[in-house]
Amino acid sequence: MKLSSRLSLALIAATLAMHATSSSAQTQTGPPPIRVAIVGLVHGHAQGLLGALPHNPNVTLVGIAEPQTALAASYEKKFHLDHALFYTDTETMLNAVHPQAVLVYTNILDHRKVIELAARHGISSMVEKPLATTLADALAIRNTAAEHHVQVLVNYETTWYASNNEAIHEAAGGKLGDLRKAVIHDGHNGPQEIGVGPEFLTWLTDPALNGAGALFDFGCYGADLITVLMHGQPPLSVTAVAQTDKPALYPHVDDDATIILRYPSAQAVLMPSWDWPFGRKDMELYGATGYAITVAENNLRVRYAAQPQESTITAPPLPPERSNSLDYLAAVLRGNIQPGNDLSSLDTNLVVMQILDAARTSAKTGRTVELQPLKSPQ
Repeated sequence: MKLSSRLSLALIAATLAMHATSSSAQTQTGPPPIRVAIVGLVHGHAQGLLGALPHNPNVTLVGIAEPQTALAASYEKKFHLDHALFYTDTETMLNAVHPQAVLVYTNILDHRKVIELAARHGISSMVEKPLATTLADALAIRNTAAEHHVQVLVNYETTWYASNNEAIHEAAGGKLGDLRKAVIHDGHNGPQEIGVGPEFLTWLTDPALNGAGALFDFGCYGADLITVLMHGQPPLSVTAVAQTDKPALYPHVDDDATIILRYPSAQAVLMPSWDWPFGRKDMELYGATGYAITVAENNLRVRYAAQPQESTITAPPLPPERSNSLDYLAAVLRGNIQPGNDLSSLDTNLVVMQILDAARTSAKTGRTVELQPLKSPQ
């Protein structure tokens, strides 16, 4: 073969290779994954998180901070994790791996400390519900987020229920008429009864570390949903009762509560409990012309004006970026979603903390607590 022919073939091959590389790059859709780190493993929901992380292309795990080495070792073994991911100190981890967000699975009291530490590094946070143990801590978190220009988001399992989102959509769109009453049930038959791990149970049943018992653990779900339904406005008043029906198991915290919220033209009844005979998370919305009752994650029982009887419908599927916490977090950090007053936003969860804080006070004092809208930060 002549030299000129060999050169021509080489040039063609090089051109084809460049074209293939360019085409391959173009077919890789989307930006690089968000770098996330986990802080704490004492919250049992961390197990679900670590089950989901490897299968989500929008995030990549770069570190885990957990001071209890035995607990960390158990997670390393169970989820076949690289030992190099683990640190015993949060700030050391942040300096080493530079995540864009931390996923916080500590006790609730430590949320503020972790959020403030991450914010000083310019890192956003997503915490497990609720936001904090006190309204004072929640307000401090708001100030931190504003000062350091970071996102603070709150993850609730029920945020990713298509049934809840459809019920909210129907109420907001006027399909039920003016909303008059909401009744929201959340809970199970108790953390000990369902077998949560000792590292989880220890703080879950400590009022200092968890804020309360079932009142906070499950009351936050209903407070979150009703706050979005009420477009971010706090109730006029909060009245709550809480009791311990199983003192041998839960001597220091309530295991059952009822919270009544009064709005200008509606009421909400939140029913958090560790005393249900089975796990449940469902919501009933009653308007002037119809009602919607959620059934598990995807269905609703509905009846509208002029209909002779109720029917069961399937909620439309959620868009991917609003179907789970990790895709939602990635969308927020990429600027594709503005949290505003949605279920995970900081603004919504400040009102949630107003409700929980007032409910705890009401249950202790036996008095109704009047609320005012929170003042904007100075």
